[in-house]
Parts: sequence; structure tokens; C-alpha cells
Amino acid sequence: MRIPGTIDLKLRLALRVVALAAFCFLAASAYAVFDFDRTARAKAQAIAEIAGKDLELQLNQHRWVKSPVNPFPDLQRIATPLMTPGLCIAFRSKDGETLQRLCSGAQAGETGAPALFASLYRSIFDPGGEVTRPIVFENRIEGAAAVTLDPANLIAQSWRETSRLLTLMAVTLSALCVLVYAALARALRPTRTVLAGLKRLAANDLSARLPAFDLAELSEIRDVFNSLAGTLQTTLAERAELTRRLIAVQDEERLHLARELHDEFGQCLAAIGAVAASASQTARAECPSLLPECRTISQTAAHMMETLRGALTRLRPPDVEELGLAASLESLVAGWNSRGSGRTRFEFEASGSFEALPASFGASLYRIAQEAITNAAKHAEAARVCLRLRMRETNAAANGVAPEIELSVTDDGKASGIDLATKSGMGLIGMRERIAALGGRLSFEARHPAGLILHATIPAPPLASSEA
Repeated sequence: MRIPGTIDLKLRLALRVVALAAFCFLAASAYAVFDFDRTARAKAQAIAEIAGKDLELQLNQHRWVKSPVNPFPDLQRIATPLMTPGLCIAFRSKDGETLQRLCSGAQAGETGAPALFASLYRSIFDPGGEVTRPIVFENRIEGAAAVTLDPANLIAQSWRETSRLLTLMAVTLSALCVLVYAALARALRPTRTVLAGLKRLAANDLSARLPAFDLAELSEIRDVFNSLAGTLQTTLAERAELTRRLIAVQDEERLHLARELHDEFGQCLAAIGAVAASASQTARAECPSLLPECRTISQTAAHMMETLRGALTRLRPPDVEELGLAASLESLVAGWNSRGSGRTRFEFEASGSFEALPASFGASLYRIAQEAITNAAKHAEAARVCLRLRMRETNAAANGVAPEIELSVTDDGKASGIDLATKSGMGLIGMRERIAALGGRLSFEARHPAGLILHATIPAPPLASSEA
């Protein structure tokens, strides 16, 4: 999903290319305007030169011809080949008096330029400036030929040429934008593959790898991505193996501690109970005043024995291999109902067959469920706790994917406002370690108005799928 305020990379690159092209086109347009003004000035100078030479020729003719047909100056005979729209040719005497002047009107259909363009043109250039060429006869200056171009007509012609170029530029830029965007979209198409690989990696699919690319930059990204994914896969596999070993060592230590408590502490409590019972009989016959103390000792020993049994149950779970996972969890829930004295109602729901699960795998699931129920009962202060176990096998065989086991614990307690996703207490570390070692996922969902749902999804081991 695109973050608000960001812009598509293809569009950004296309806009930058088009902006650069537009700058080049505008520079070309500006050069065309400058070149048009330079050409107009050169044209005016060329016309002035032709007119000056013709007037000098007329002076020579008047010197040798006593009765010339046309009087001097005669600009009419050069006006026909030289006159263009907006052009004025004049002869000015050496005293500065204009003796003859010919001008042509604007070209038919010539439209004026926009005010902004006209103002900009006038501020940069000097349209309509007069170009003069002195008339020299017998080494004396007899006057000058003056040529001017109508500023409005000159600006209109310049705008006509510039507008054609701008129109061509607009069409070209539009086509360029489309072509550049299409080319970039094709060139950046492999980034979709990179994005898909990153999403798979973010979803803990460490088998994701990127294919080879034609672009050198993407090939470097591919090499780094595949190296990182491989390293991460190896690291997490080693971590999972280490976690499994630690859990195995932890379970062995629990069994060893349970045996020690049962054999040593349990025997001592049984002996204390027997001694207290014997002392009670003796006190009843010989010293009745000691009878209450003997009963207190006996009750304390019985309470400690009951506590020891609960600790042994938590340290050494029922034999999942003999009873099965579902029966063991049902027994766990029944034990919590008996010890809860009605303060919290525990329920258990199972869906699917779990007989084919290996004993170690079932024991790990039992520990996860045990810790989740303990947290809900002791910390959430819930009135109702429901443990659900489900084997999800939908399309598993058809897709070649192992079925998944879903384990959830739902309560109506006060833990809905706690951020359990980042909390490290409440026995969550042990659950996370076991679930990670089994290759599963752990998530939390708040209930309304109160309560929490702990949801664990764990892929079933290959033995379960094959035997199923």
C-alpha cells in the first residue's frame, strides 16, 4: 500500500525527464526569438545597403544625363522587389530632411501577439529601430537611406513563428511523457518482483529468493537480498535448533526437579504427616492440651502435600503419549476447575484428530496451553477461560502443504489493554520460544468490551500429515 503523500517512481522520473525536455524546448524557443530578431536586423541592413547603392547610382545617372526621366530620389523603382509587410524605406538629405518615404502595410490575416509576449519582446529587443546607410557621391555625403520595420508587425511575425514552435513542443512533450512513462514502467517492472520478495521475507518466508535481472543495479540488489535471506534463514534455523535444545534441557530439568521433589520433599511431608498423626494419638491419651498443635501440624503437612501435587503436575505433565493431547488438555482444564473453587470457569473444545502427533510435539503444545491458561487465570482475573484446539487440514493435501494446528485461549479478563505483543513477562517468553521452535506464529487480539484472545498457529510435523 502506498503511503499518502508519496509519488510513483515512474511518474517522478517521467516528470523530471519532461521538465528537462521542456527546459530545452524553452531554450530553443528563446534562441528562435533571438535568431528572428537578428535575422530581421540583418534583413533591414541588407535592404538599406541595396537602397543606398541604388540611390548612389541615381546620382551618377543624373550627373551624366541632362534631362533624367525620373527625379532624384526615386525609391519607387526599388520598392517593388524590396518591400515586405511592415517595411519603410526613406531618403534623408544631408540636412536631415526626409525627401521621400515609402511604406507597406501589415500582411493580410496577421494577428497581433499576446500582450505578455509583446511586452517581453520590447523589453529585451528594440523592435522598429532605424537602420541607415550613408549616400556617398564624389567623396561627399549627400544623405542617407533609412530602413525601418514596423514593431507591431515584427512582434506579430515573431509570435507566429514562436507559437508554432511552442505548439510542436507541447505535442512533443505530451508524447515524450507517455513514452518515457511506458519505458520506465517496463524498465522498473522487476521492482515488483523485488517487492514481492520483500513481502515474503517480511511474512517469515525465508525461502524467498530473487531471480536474475538484466539491470546491473537490480542484480546487485538481488545478490544482497539473496545473501541476506540465506544468512537470515541459516541464523533462524540455528536459533530454532538452539531453542529446541534449551527447551529439551528445560523439560529434563523439570522432570529431574519433579523427581527430586517427589522422592525427597514428598517423602518428608508424608513422614511429617505420619509423625503428626502418631503425636495426635499420644496427645489424646496423655496430654490433650497438645492435640490442637498436632492437628495444625497435620493440616499444614496436608496443605503442603496438596501444593506439592499441583507443582508436580505443572513440572511433569500427564503422559501425552499414553493419554493423547486432547485428553491431557481436558485433564488440565478439569484440574483448574477443581482448584478454582468456581471463581473462574474453564472450558475446553477440540476439533480434529491429534493421535498421530509425536509425543515431544504434543508435550510442547501442552506446555503452551498450560502457560496460556495460567496467565489468563492468575493475571487476567477472568470469569471465563476457553481453550480451543483445532486441526486445520483444508486443501492441505491438494496444495502439498502440511496441515496447521490452531490453539487459542479466550478470556473475558482485564488484559485487553495490555500490549502483550511486546510484553516479556507473564510467561510469554516461554510460549514464544516454544512456538518459534515449532515454526509457528503467535498473535493477540483484544476483545470487546473486555478480554483477550491468544492465538497460536503451528504447522503440524510431517509425521502427522503422513499418518493422517
